Amino acid sequence: MNFNKFRLMCLWAVLWSGAAGAAHEGPAPACPVRTFDGSRVLDLARQTGKVAYVDFWASWCPPCARSFRFMNELYAELHQQGVEVVAVNLDEEPQAAADFLQKHPAKFTVASDPEGKCPALYDVKAMPTAYLIDRHGNIRHVHLGFKDSDREEIRRQVLTLLNEP
Repeated sequence: MNFNKFRLMCLWAVLWSGAAGAAHEGPAPACPVRTFDGSRVLDLARQTGKVAYVDFWASWCPPCARSFRFMNELYAELHQQGVEVVAVNLDEEPQAAADFLQKHPAKFTVASDPEGKCPALYDVKAMPTAYLIDRHGNIRHVHLGFKDSDREEIRRQVLTLLNEP
């Protein structure tokens, strides 16, 4: 097991023990990532004009499978109103992510950061970690881990951000 995977597994364990702290709110750090299919590069901080739900995930993370179902629902319901969903995979081996995506297809944008540059910039503390970014590029909410009981709160936060100028 490589160091990055070990580190992320430890952070996931910390989350479930209740000891994880929240990442910082404020301007979203610039961090270019390539879409999983390799067709384009996008910068996580440059989703201005839209409300962005940016999720960091890994193939070995059980809560990530549940979060994918939620992100598909969120995207289907609110994309036309200005919500962008981007899931950033952190696996060093693309095949592990590809196998996960076969089991859990994404209807939203999936990107890849195998070198793990963005998690450090975003202060990712658990798998998955999601950031709600407002239309002006500011992180407004951070969600560590994912439980089905998180759905309504996240949806409410997204709707609130959509209603802001």
